[in-house]
Amino acid sequence: MEAASEISVFWQPGCSSCVRTKEFLTKIGVPFKSIDVLADKTGMQELKRLGARSVPIVSRGNEFTYAQSIEDVAKFVNRMDAISDRLPPEQLFAKWDKILDVAFTMVPAIPDELLHAEVFPGRERSYLHLSYHVVQVVDAFVQTVEEGLEDWTTVANIEAPDWINTREDVLREAWPLKERLDRWWETLEDKSCTRILKMFYGEHPLHQFLERSTWHCAQHTRQLLARLEEHGIDVPKKLDQADYAGLPMPKGLWE
Repeated sequence: MEAASEISVFWQPGCSSCVRTKEFLTKIGVPFKSIDVLADKTGMQELKRLGARSVPIVSRGNEFTYAQSIEDVAKFVNRMDAISDRLPPEQLFAKWDKILDVAFTMVPAIPDELLHAEVFPGRERSYLHLSYHVVQVVDAFVQTVEEGLEDWTTVANIEAPDWINTREDVLREAWPLKERLDRWWETLEDKSCTRILKMFYGEHPLHQFLERSTWHCAQHTRQLLARLEEHGIDVPKKLDQADYAGLPMPKGLWE
């Protein structure tokens, strides 16, 4: 067992992987120091000193691991016994396909007064930009599996471009990307997804990245659905617990 002072988690509000990482360590009984890099300037400085390019990371002294893969976190704290089996690729893709359909058909339902409003306190991200972030996750996945992109965060985690200002701007990219993703799956010869992908945080099987992209989109779609429901806004389609079943999503909606 690591001492509380030895393990640190660097994170930021509204980050799905950050929530998942903190929940995972808490669940397996590994204490850690929680560092919000947006609220703690020294935390951001320490992140840069370590040489990390993004959050979440888990550190011990001068060593750290990116927490984009929960398996990497488990290895770092010597708890691979806590890793569960993932759903088969066919089931993951079917879930992802439905999640994206719900996410994209929801965009026109976002009212004008919320479109540019902050969706979560402490994080400068609007309803519009969170919707677009789901599109970015798809774009990053497709570029990784088709073009060999290694640092998918340069696509998925960047700020929305200045020309994303309306629902139509989001959907103009969303639906063609979903079609491209569907074509990729339909023409994929080896649907076992055992192919190894080279990422900025190491080599990982396609199956793992497919799972990550699926639950990542599910979490943000869940967040948007919850926010719109709070405002009494009806959406064309919804997700239920069966759609989330088997996905390693955080229990927490935001933190």
